Amino acid sequence: MPATQIILTENIPGLGAEADVVKVRRGFARNFLLPQGKAFEVTKSSLRKLDTLKAKRAEREAKELNEAEEIARRIGKSKMVFTLETGETGKAFGSITANDVATRIKNELGADLERHRIVLEHPIKSTGDQEIAIKLHPDVTATLKFTVKSATEPKAAAEEAPEPKARTRSPHTRDKR
Repeated sequence: MPATQIILTENIPGLGAEADVVKVRRGFARNFLLPQGKAFEVTKSSLRKLDTLKAKRAEREAKELNEAEEIARRIGKSKMVFTLETGETGKAFGSITANDVATRIKNELGADLERHRIVLEHPIKSTGDQEIAIKLHPDVTATLKFTVKSATEPKAAAEEAPEPKARTRSPHTRDKR
């Protein structure tokens, strides 16, 4: 298996980050990475460019970390209220999904998040205070606290369950005793 060394010019999942020197198969480098500009071959001149790529990478990572910390701070301060349609018994008809949370964060805080960053094990179907984690960066995780309220407040339990009526037989039924 012939392999060659290349320098990556951008992050490639499963392979490496920008300015990394990695070994890959020649075909992968020749047919995919090099023509698309995602990498270049290791030569004496390219090794000189490596320092500028590393500086650019460090600058980009620092900027991403600062943005993630700023968004985490804004998320931590926010007070959101979600409403769910519920029946008379308080059972929810719908649920709050990661997509709903991402849309609300985008509308209220102006932070464009992918729904995959929101750690939600299952859709939220209950009312009350909720707390979920949002992974903004590998080093930054924000905690979003919000309240889920019912669109129609459930009636008191005493009002919901009327007293059972005494069963009366119709005059037309036969007594089978």
